[in-house]
Amino acid sequence: KSGLDPGGAWHAWGMACLKAGNLNSAREKFNRCLKPPMDLNQLNHGSRLVQDVIQYLESTVKPVLIADDDYFATLRELEATVRTRSLSLEMMCEGKIQHNSYYQECLFYLHSYGTNLAIISFYMRHDCMREALLHLLNKESPSEVFIEGIFIPSYESGKLHMLENLLETIDPGLESWGVYLIAACKYLQRKNYYHILYELQQFMKDHVRAAMTCIRFFTHGAKSYTELGGKQTWLLKIKDHLKVYLQEVSRSSGRKKMASTFRKKMSATDVSRHINTVDLQMEVTKFLHQCESSGTSQMTDSSLPTLFGNNNMKMDVACKVILEGKNIEEGFGIAFRVLQDFQLEATEVYSKVAKQLVKQQKYSEIRQLLKCVNESGVAAKNDGDNIILNCLNEFKNIPAEDLDNLIQDMDSDENKIQAYMMCNKLRSAYLVSVRQEKARAVQLVQHVRQLAESSGDDVVKAICAQWL
Repeated sequence: KSGLDPGGAWHAWGMACLKAGNLNSAREKFNRCLKPPMDLNQLNHGSRLVQDVIQYLESTVKPVLIADDDYFATLRELEATVRTRSLSLEMMCEGKIQHNSYYQECLFYLHSYGTNLAIISFYMRHDCMREALLHLLNKESPSEVFIEGIFIPSYESGKLHMLENLLETIDPGLESWGVYLIAACKYLQRKNYYHILYELQQFMKDHVRAAMTCIRFFTHGAKSYTELGGKQTWLLKIKDHLKVYLQEVSRSSGRKKMASTFRKKMSATDVSRHINTVDLQMEVTKFLHQCESSGTSQMTDSSLPTLFGNNNMKMDVACKVILEGKNIEEGFGIAFRVLQDFQLEATEVYSKVAKQLVKQQKYSEIRQLLKCVNESGVAAKNDGDNIILNCLNEFKNIPAEDLDNLIQDMDSDENKIQAYMMCNKLRSAYLVSVRQEKARAVQLVQHVRQLAESSGDDVVKAICAQWL
Protein backbone atom coordinates (compact mmCIF):
# COMPACT_ATOMS: atom_id res chain seq x y z
CA LYS A 1 0.00 0.00 0.00
CA SER A 2 2.74 2.47 0.88
CA GLY A 3 4.70 1.66 -2.31
CA LEU A 4 7.88 0.69 -0.44
CA ASP A 5 10.32 -1.83 -1.94
CA PRO A 6 9.39 -5.23 -0.42
CA GLY A 7 12.89 -6.67 -1.13
CA GLY A 8 14.18 -5.91 2.37
CA ALA A 9 11.19 -7.63 3.98
CA TRP A 10 11.55 -10.74 1.81
CA HIS A 11 15.28 -10.88 2.62
CA ALA A 12 14.66 -10.58 6.37
CA TRP A 13 11.95 -13.27 6.14
CA GLY A 14 14.29 -15.55 4.15
CA MET A 15 17.05 -15.10 6.76
CA ALA A 16 14.55 -15.93 9.53
CA CYS A 17 13.61 -19.16 7.68
CA LEU A 18 17.32 -20.04 7.30
CA LYS A 19 17.93 -19.52 11.00
CA ALA A 20 14.94 -21.71 11.80
CA GLY A 21 16.49 -24.41 9.59
CA ASN A 22 13.66 -24.21 7.06
CA LEU A 23 15.83 -24.29 3.93
CA ASN A 24 12.96 -24.88 1.51
CA SER A 25 10.96 -21.93 2.70
CA ALA A 26 14.09 -19.72 2.70
CA ARG A 27 14.68 -20.44 -0.99
CA GLU A 28 11.14 -19.39 -1.80
CA LYS A 29 11.49 -16.06 0.07
CA PHE A 30 14.92 -15.26 -1.36
CA ASN A 31 13.66 -16.01 -4.87
CA ARG A 32 11.54 -12.86 -4.55
CA CYS A 33 14.40 -10.48 -3.67
CA LEU A 34 17.62 -11.95 -5.07
CA LYS A 35 18.58 -11.52 -8.73
CA PRO A 36 21.41 -13.10 -10.73
CA PRO A 37 24.19 -10.62 -11.68
CA MET A 38 24.08 -8.97 -15.11
CA ASP A 39 27.67 -10.06 -15.77
CA LEU A 40 28.74 -13.37 -14.22
CA ASN A 41 32.41 -12.48 -14.78
CA GLN A 42 32.44 -9.23 -12.85
CA LEU A 43 35.27 -9.06 -10.32
CA ASN A 44 33.20 -9.11 -7.16
CA HIS A 45 31.25 -11.61 -5.07
CA GLY A 46 27.77 -10.51 -6.16
CA SER A 47 25.21 -8.49 -4.20
CA ARG A 48 25.56 -7.86 -0.47
CA LEU A 49 22.31 -9.79 0.14
CA VAL A 50 23.71 -12.98 -1.48
CA GLN A 51 26.95 -12.60 0.47
CA ASP A 52 24.98 -12.35 3.73
CA VAL A 53 23.17 -15.60 2.94
CA ILE A 54 26.43 -17.44 2.12
CA GLN A 55 28.14 -16.03 5.19
CA TYR A 56 25.34 -17.24 7.45
CA LEU A 57 25.20 -20.71 5.87
CA GLU A 58 28.98 -21.16 6.12
CA SER A 59 28.97 -20.14 9.77
CA THR A 60 26.15 -22.57 10.60
CA VAL A 61 27.64 -25.70 9.06
CA LYS A 62 26.46 -28.82 10.83
CA PRO A 63 28.97 -31.64 11.47
CA VAL A 64 29.73 -33.67 8.34
CA LEU A 65 27.28 -36.55 7.84
CA ILE A 66 29.00 -39.94 7.81
CA ALA A 67 27.24 -42.75 5.95
CA ASP A 68 26.59 -44.72 9.18
CA ASP A 69 25.02 -41.73 10.89
CA ASP A 70 22.60 -40.88 8.10
CA TYR A 71 19.59 -41.85 10.20
CA PHE A 72 20.42 -38.96 12.59
CA ALA A 73 19.74 -36.45 9.83
CA THR A 74 16.48 -34.58 10.14
CA LEU A 75 13.90 -35.16 7.45
CA ARG A 76 14.34 -31.55 6.36
CA GLU A 77 18.13 -31.95 5.88
CA LEU A 78 17.66 -35.16 3.90
CA GLU A 79 15.07 -33.47 1.76
CA ALA A 80 17.41 -30.53 1.08
CA THR A 81 20.27 -32.91 0.25
CA VAL A 82 18.19 -34.84 -2.24
CA ARG A 83 16.94 -31.62 -3.77
CA THR A 84 20.38 -30.01 -4.17
CA ARG A 85 21.86 -33.29 -5.49
CA SER A 86 19.36 -33.15 -8.32
CA LEU A 87 20.58 -29.67 -9.29
CA SER A 88 22.49 -29.76 -12.53
CA LEU A 89 25.76 -28.58 -10.98
CA GLU A 90 28.73 -29.27 -13.21
CA MET A 91 30.80 -30.92 -10.54
CA MET A 92 30.73 -32.08 -6.95
CA CYS A 93 33.53 -31.56 -4.52
CA GLU A 94 34.53 -34.78 -2.83
CA GLY A 95 34.41 -34.68 0.95
CA LYS A 96 32.68 -32.29 3.24
CA ILE A 97 30.85 -30.18 0.65
CA GLN A 98 29.24 -33.20 -0.94
CA HIS A 99 28.03 -34.56 2.39
CA ASN A 100 26.61 -31.41 3.92
CA SER A 101 23.22 -29.91 3.17
CA TYR A 102 24.31 -26.45 4.29
CA TYR A 103 27.24 -26.47 1.87
CA GLN A 104 24.90 -27.68 -0.85
CA GLU A 105 22.62 -24.80 0.01
CA CYS A 106 25.56 -22.39 -0.44
CA LEU A 107 26.18 -23.83 -3.90
CA PHE A 108 22.50 -23.45 -4.78
CA TYR A 109 22.54 -19.71 -3.94
CA LEU A 110 25.93 -19.15 -5.57
CA HIS A 111 24.91 -20.84 -8.83
CA SER A 112 21.56 -19.08 -8.86
CA TYR A 113 22.57 -15.56 -7.80
CA GLY A 114 26.39 -15.36 -7.49
CA THR A 115 29.23 -14.41 -9.81
CA ASN A 116 31.82 -16.88 -11.12
CA LEU A 117 34.37 -15.31 -8.78
CA ALA A 118 32.08 -15.94 -5.80
CA ILE A 119 31.62 -19.62 -6.77
CA ILE A 120 35.36 -20.12 -7.37
CA SER A 121 36.26 -18.36 -4.09
CA PHE A 122 33.79 -20.60 -2.24
CA TYR A 123 35.44 -23.73 -3.65
CA MET A 124 38.90 -22.38 -2.79
CA ARG A 125 37.84 -21.58 0.79
CA HIS A 126 36.78 -25.18 1.24
CA ASP A 127 39.87 -26.78 -0.32
CA CYS A 128 38.11 -27.74 -3.54
CA MET A 129 40.70 -26.30 -5.93
CA ARG A 130 39.95 -28.85 -8.63
CA GLU A 131 36.28 -27.81 -8.72
CA ALA A 132 37.30 -24.14 -8.81
CA LEU A 133 39.53 -24.81 -11.84
CA LEU A 134 36.89 -26.86 -13.67
CA HIS A 135 34.29 -24.16 -13.06
CA LEU A 136 36.69 -21.52 -14.45
CA LEU A 137 37.30 -23.65 -17.54
CA ASN A 138 33.65 -24.60 -18.12
CA LYS A 139 32.49 -21.01 -17.88
CA GLU A 140 35.47 -19.73 -19.93
CA SER A 141 35.93 -16.99 -17.36
CA PRO A 142 38.46 -14.22 -18.10
CA SER A 143 41.99 -14.40 -16.70
CA GLU A 144 41.23 -11.72 -14.06
CA VAL A 145 38.88 -14.20 -12.36
CA PHE A 146 41.66 -16.82 -12.35
CA ILE A 147 44.18 -14.36 -10.86
CA GLU A 148 41.80 -13.03 -8.21
CA GLY A 149 39.98 -16.23 -7.30
CA ILE A 150 42.57 -19.00 -7.69
CA PHE A 151 46.13 -17.83 -8.34
CA ILE A 152 46.59 -15.22 -5.59
CA PRO A 153 44.95 -17.40 -2.87
CA SER A 154 47.14 -20.35 -4.00
CA TYR A 155 50.53 -18.67 -3.72
CA GLU A 156 49.54 -16.71 -0.61
CA SER A 157 48.63 -19.94 1.19
CA GLY A 158 51.71 -21.82 -0.12
CA LYS A 159 49.67 -24.06 -2.44
CA LEU A 160 51.30 -23.11 -5.73
CA HIS A 161 52.66 -26.65 -6.26
CA MET A 162 49.22 -28.10 -5.61
CA LEU A 163 47.74 -25.70 -8.18
CA GLU A 164 50.42 -26.66 -10.72
CA ASN A 165 49.77 -30.38 -10.18
CA LEU A 166 46.04 -29.90 -10.72
CA LEU A 167 46.54 -27.81 -13.86
CA GLU A 168 48.69 -30.62 -15.26
CA THR A 169 46.27 -33.36 -14.19
CA ILE A 170 43.33 -31.63 -15.91
CA ASP A 171 45.34 -30.85 -19.07
CA PRO A 172 48.84 -32.41 -19.30
CA GLY A 173 49.81 -30.15 -22.25
CA LEU A 174 48.60 -27.05 -20.31
CA GLU A 175 47.16 -25.61 -23.54
CA SER A 176 43.73 -24.87 -22.00
CA TRP A 177 45.50 -22.91 -19.24
CA GLY A 178 47.75 -20.91 -21.59
CA VAL A 179 45.83 -17.60 -21.36
CA TYR A 180 45.57 -17.88 -17.56
CA LEU A 181 49.25 -18.77 -17.07
CA ILE A 182 50.48 -15.88 -19.23
CA ALA A 183 48.19 -13.52 -17.28
CA ALA A 184 49.63 -14.88 -14.01
CA CYS A 185 53.18 -14.23 -15.30
CA LYS A 186 52.28 -10.64 -16.22
CA TYR A 187 50.71 -10.12 -12.81
CA LEU A 188 53.84 -11.43 -11.02
CA GLN A 189 56.07 -9.21 -13.18
CA ARG A 190 53.99 -6.13 -12.31
CA LYS A 191 54.30 -7.02 -8.64
CA ASN A 192 58.07 -7.70 -8.97
CA TYR A 193 57.55 -11.24 -7.60
CA TYR A 194 60.33 -12.63 -9.79
CA HIS A 195 61.07 -15.77 -7.76
CA ILE A 196 57.45 -16.97 -8.03
CA LEU A 197 57.50 -15.92 -11.71
CA TYR A 198 60.61 -18.02 -12.37
CA GLU A 199 59.07 -21.01 -10.57
CA LEU A 200 55.92 -20.67 -12.70
CA GLN A 201 57.85 -20.31 -15.98
CA GLN A 202 59.78 -23.49 -15.22
CA PHE A 203 56.49 -25.31 -14.55
CA MET A 204 55.12 -23.98 -17.87
CA LYS A 205 58.31 -25.22 -19.62
CA ASP A 206 58.50 -21.71 -21.08
CA HIS A 207 62.28 -21.86 -21.38
CA VAL A 208 62.85 -18.64 -23.33
CA ARG A 209 60.96 -16.52 -20.80
CA ALA A 210 62.62 -18.40 -17.90
CA ALA A 211 66.01 -17.50 -19.43
CA MET A 212 64.93 -13.84 -19.58
CA THR A 213 64.00 -13.94 -15.88
CA CYS A 214 67.45 -15.42 -15.11
CA ILE A 215 69.04 -12.44 -16.93
CA ARG A 216 67.17 -10.17 -14.55
CA PHE A 217 68.37 -12.17 -11.52
CA PHE A 218 71.94 -11.86 -12.83
CA THR A 219 71.94 -8.12 -13.56
CA HIS A 220 69.46 -6.62 -11.08
CA GLY A 221 70.89 -4.58 -8.23
CA ALA A 222 74.55 -5.47 -8.88
CA LYS A 223 76.89 -2.55 -8.22
CA SER A 224 80.18 -4.18 -9.23
CA TYR A 225 81.58 -7.04 -11.28
CA THR A 226 82.70 -8.63 -8.01
CA GLU A 227 78.97 -8.96 -7.19
CA LEU A 228 78.25 -10.28 -10.68
CA GLY A 229 81.07 -12.79 -10.19
CA GLY A 230 79.06 -14.28 -7.34
CA LYS A 231 75.92 -14.51 -9.51
CA GLN A 232 77.40 -16.51 -12.37
CA THR A 233 75.21 -19.54 -11.63
CA TRP A 234 72.37 -17.53 -13.23
CA LEU A 235 74.39 -17.41 -16.47
CA LEU A 236 74.66 -21.22 -16.41
CA LYS A 237 70.89 -21.46 -15.86
CA ILE A 238 70.25 -19.16 -18.85
CA LYS A 239 72.37 -21.49 -21.01
CA ASP A 240 70.57 -24.57 -19.66
CA HIS A 241 67.13 -23.12 -20.49
CA LEU A 242 68.18 -22.13 -24.00
CA LYS A 243 69.78 -25.51 -24.69
CA VAL A 244 66.66 -27.38 -23.50
CA TYR A 245 64.57 -25.11 -25.72
CA LEU A 246 66.79 -25.93 -28.73
CA GLN A 247 66.44 -29.67 -28.03
CA GLU A 248 62.64 -29.37 -27.81
CA VAL A 249 62.46 -27.38 -31.04
CA SER A 250 64.56 -29.96 -32.91
CA ARG A 251 62.47 -32.82 -31.45
CA SER A 252 59.12 -31.28 -32.37
CA SER A 253 60.22 -30.26 -35.88
CA GLY A 254 60.70 -33.95 -36.71
CA ARG A 255 57.09 -34.87 -36.05
CA LYS A 256 54.07 -32.86 -37.03
CA LYS A 257 52.22 -31.59 -34.00
CA MET A 258 50.27 -28.52 -33.01
CA ALA A 259 52.70 -25.86 -31.87
CA SER A 260 52.40 -24.55 -28.33
CA THR A 261 50.44 -21.33 -28.42
CA PHE A 262 51.50 -19.68 -25.17
CA ARG A 263 55.22 -20.48 -24.75
CA LYS A 264 57.58 -17.88 -26.19
CA LYS A 265 59.14 -18.89 -29.48
CA MET A 266 62.51 -17.98 -30.94
CA SER A 267 64.42 -19.09 -34.01
CA ALA A 268 67.27 -21.56 -33.49
CA THR A 269 69.68 -18.93 -34.92
CA ASP A 270 68.59 -16.36 -32.32
CA VAL A 271 68.86 -18.90 -29.50
CA SER A 272 72.41 -19.83 -30.58
CA ARG A 273 73.26 -16.12 -30.70
CA HIS A 274 71.98 -15.67 -27.15
CA ILE A 275 74.02 -18.67 -25.96
CA ASN A 276 77.12 -16.99 -27.47
CA THR A 277 76.22 -13.77 -25.64
CA VAL A 278 76.02 -15.69 -22.35
CA ASP A 279 79.43 -17.32 -23.01
CA LEU A 280 80.96 -13.93 -23.76
CA GLN A 281 79.32 -12.39 -20.67
CA MET A 282 80.84 -15.18 -18.58
CA GLU A 283 84.26 -14.33 -19.96
CA VAL A 284 83.73 -10.59 -19.36
CA THR A 285 82.49 -11.29 -15.81
CA LYS A 286 85.49 -13.46 -14.93
CA PHE A 287 87.92 -10.92 -16.39
CA LEU A 288 86.41 -7.83 -14.72
CA HIS A 289 85.86 -9.70 -11.44
CA GLN A 290 89.58 -10.53 -11.48
CA CYS A 291 90.50 -6.90 -12.28
CA GLU A 292 88.37 -5.62 -9.39
CA SER A 293 89.87 -8.21 -7.02
CA SER A 294 93.45 -7.35 -7.99
CA GLY A 295 92.76 -3.61 -7.71
CA THR A 296 93.58 -2.65 -11.32
CA SER A 297 89.98 -1.47 -11.79
CA GLN A 298 89.91 2.27 -12.55
CA MET A 299 86.44 3.17 -13.77
CA THR A 300 83.71 3.95 -11.27
CA ASP A 301 80.51 4.19 -13.30
CA SER A 302 77.18 4.50 -11.54
CA SER A 303 75.55 1.97 -13.88
CA LEU A 304 77.03 -1.47 -14.40
CA PRO A 305 77.09 -2.36 -18.10
CA THR A 306 76.48 -5.95 -19.27
CA LEU A 307 76.05 -7.55 -22.70
CA PHE A 308 72.32 -7.97 -22.03
CA GLY A 309 71.67 -4.25 -22.57
CA ASN A 310 71.36 -2.18 -25.77
CA ASN A 311 74.27 -1.44 -28.14
CA ASN A 312 75.43 1.60 -26.14
CA MET A 313 75.69 -0.57 -23.05
CA LYS A 314 77.60 -3.24 -24.98
CA MET A 315 80.04 -0.54 -26.14
CA ASP A 316 80.47 0.49 -22.49
CA VAL A 317 81.34 -3.14 -21.68
CA ALA A 318 84.01 -3.15 -24.41
CA CYS A 319 85.48 0.15 -23.08
CA LYS A 320 85.45 -1.16 -19.51
CA VAL A 321 87.23 -4.38 -20.49
CA ILE A 322 89.99 -2.51 -22.39
CA LEU A 323 90.52 0.04 -19.60
CA GLU A 324 90.44 -2.21 -16.57
CA GLY A 325 93.16 -4.72 -17.41
CA LYS A 326 96.77 -4.42 -16.19
CA ASN A 327 97.46 -2.89 -19.60
CA ILE A 328 95.53 -2.23 -22.81
CA GLU A 329 96.60 -5.48 -24.41
CA GLU A 330 95.22 -7.69 -21.61
CA GLY A 331 91.55 -6.91 -22.19
CA PHE A 332 91.72 -5.99 -25.88
CA GLY A 333 91.04 -9.54 -27.13
CA ILE A 334 87.75 -9.90 -25.23
CA ALA A 335 86.67 -6.36 -26.16
CA PHE A 336 87.47 -7.04 -29.82
CA ARG A 337 85.21 -10.12 -29.76
CA VAL A 338 82.40 -8.06 -28.21
CA LEU A 339 82.76 -5.49 -31.03
CA GLN A 340 82.82 -8.22 -33.69
CA ASP A 341 79.97 -10.37 -32.30
CA PHE A 342 77.57 -7.45 -31.96
CA GLN A 343 78.90 -5.53 -35.00
CA LEU A 344 79.44 -2.40 -32.93
CA GLU A 345 81.06 0.83 -34.09
CA ALA A 346 84.68 -0.02 -33.20
CA THR A 347 86.22 3.44 -33.85
CA GLU A 348 83.71 5.03 -31.50
CA VAL A 349 84.69 2.59 -28.73
CA TYR A 350 88.43 3.06 -29.30
CA SER A 351 87.99 6.87 -29.29
CA LYS A 352 86.09 6.67 -26.00
CA VAL A 353 88.90 4.56 -24.53
CA ALA A 354 91.55 7.02 -25.81
CA LYS A 355 89.71 9.99 -24.21
CA GLN A 356 89.52 8.09 -20.94
CA LEU A 357 93.27 7.36 -21.14
CA VAL A 358 93.95 11.09 -21.67
CA LYS A 359 91.94 11.81 -18.49
CA GLN A 360 94.00 9.17 -16.66
CA GLN A 361 97.21 10.69 -18.18
CA LYS A 362 98.23 7.29 -19.61
CA TYR A 363 99.58 8.62 -22.91
CA SER A 364 101.86 5.65 -23.64
CA GLU A 365 98.81 3.35 -23.38
CA ILE A 366 97.08 5.32 -26.16
CA ARG A 367 99.99 4.29 -28.38
CA GLN A 368 99.58 0.69 -27.19
CA LEU A 369 95.86 0.92 -28.08
CA LEU A 370 96.74 2.09 -31.60
CA LYS A 371 99.16 -0.80 -31.95
CA CYS A 372 96.42 -3.29 -30.91
CA VAL A 373 93.90 -1.68 -33.30
CA ASN A 374 96.33 -1.87 -36.23
CA GLU A 375 97.23 -5.49 -35.44
CA SER A 376 93.55 -6.54 -35.13
CA GLY A 377 93.48 -6.92 -38.92
CA VAL A 378 90.09 -5.26 -39.44
CA ALA A 379 91.05 -1.61 -38.86
CA ALA A 380 90.39 0.77 -41.78
CA LYS A 381 93.27 2.89 -43.10
CA ASN A 382 92.47 6.01 -41.06
CA ASP A 383 91.13 4.37 -37.88
CA GLY A 384 94.27 5.02 -35.86
CA ASP A 385 94.46 8.65 -37.02
CA ASN A 386 90.78 9.23 -36.21
CA ILE A 387 91.24 7.84 -32.69
CA ILE A 388 94.06 10.35 -32.09
CA LEU A 389 92.09 13.24 -33.65
CA ASN A 390 89.11 12.41 -31.43
CA CYS A 391 91.12 12.66 -28.23
CA LEU A 392 92.96 15.87 -29.20
CA ASN A 393 90.02 17.98 -27.97
CA GLU A 394 91.71 17.47 -24.60
CA PHE A 395 95.10 18.61 -26.01
CA LYS A 396 95.51 21.42 -23.40
CA ASN A 397 95.90 18.70 -20.75
CA ILE A 398 98.45 16.65 -22.72
CA PRO A 399 102.15 17.42 -22.09
CA ALA A 400 103.90 18.77 -25.22
CA GLU A 401 106.24 15.81 -25.66
CA ASP A 402 103.40 13.23 -25.42
CA LEU A 403 101.29 15.31 -27.79
CA ASP A 404 104.10 15.38 -30.38
CA ASN A 405 104.60 11.62 -30.03
CA LEU A 406 100.89 10.97 -30.62
CA ILE A 407 100.71 13.20 -33.70
CA GLN A 408 103.88 11.71 -35.15
CA ASP A 409 102.28 8.25 -34.78
CA MET A 410 99.67 9.26 -37.36
CA ASP A 411 99.88 7.69 -40.81
CA SER A 412 98.50 10.45 -43.01
CA ASP A 413 100.26 13.81 -43.42
CA GLU A 414 96.86 15.48 -43.98
CA ASN A 415 95.73 14.19 -40.58
CA LYS A 416 98.98 15.32 -38.95
CA ILE A 417 98.50 18.84 -40.34
CA GLN A 418 94.88 18.86 -39.10
CA ALA A 419 96.07 17.68 -35.65
CA TYR A 420 98.81 20.35 -35.43
CA MET A 421 96.28 23.02 -36.41
CA MET A 422 93.83 21.78 -33.74
CA CYS A 423 96.56 22.05 -31.12
CA ASN A 424 97.77 25.51 -32.33
CA LYS A 425 101.16 24.02 -33.27
CA LEU A 426 101.23 26.13 -36.44
CA ARG A 427 105.00 25.94 -37.06
CA SER A 428 104.81 22.09 -37.11
CA ALA A 429 101.72 22.30 -39.36
CA TYR A 430 103.71 24.53 -41.76
CA LEU A 431 106.70 22.17 -41.81
CA VAL A 432 104.52 19.15 -42.82
CA SER A 433 102.48 21.26 -45.30
CA VAL A 434 105.49 22.35 -47.37
CA ARG A 435 106.46 18.69 -47.91
CA GLN A 436 103.23 18.03 -49.84
CA GLU A 437 102.70 18.11 -53.61
CA LYS A 438 103.01 21.79 -54.83
CA ALA A 439 99.33 22.68 -55.48
CA ARG A 440 98.14 21.09 -52.23
CA ALA A 441 101.07 22.61 -50.30
CA VAL A 442 100.01 26.12 -51.43
CA GLN A 443 96.41 25.55 -50.12
CA LEU A 444 97.68 24.18 -46.81
CA VAL A 445 100.25 26.95 -46.21
CA GLN A 446 97.60 29.59 -47.00
CA HIS A 447 95.33 27.99 -44.40
CA VAL A 448 98.18 27.95 -41.82
CA ARG A 449 98.86 31.66 -42.59
CA GLN A 450 95.19 32.56 -41.96
CA LEU A 451 95.26 30.72 -38.62
CA ALA A 452 98.55 32.43 -37.67
CA GLU A 453 97.04 35.82 -38.54
CA SER A 454 93.86 35.25 -36.47
CA SER A 455 95.88 33.93 -33.49
CA GLY A 456 98.47 36.74 -33.68
CA ASP A 457 101.45 34.47 -34.44
CA ASP A 458 103.53 36.92 -36.51
CA VAL A 459 106.57 34.62 -36.83
CA VAL A 460 104.66 31.75 -38.53
CA LYS A 461 102.66 34.28 -40.57
CA ALA A 462 105.90 35.74 -41.92
CA ILE A 463 107.40 32.29 -42.73
CA CYS A 464 104.22 31.30 -44.62
CA ALA A 465 104.15 34.60 -46.55
CA GLN A 466 107.82 34.20 -47.51
CA TRP A 467 107.25 30.58 -48.74
CA LEU A 468 104.14 31.53 -50.72
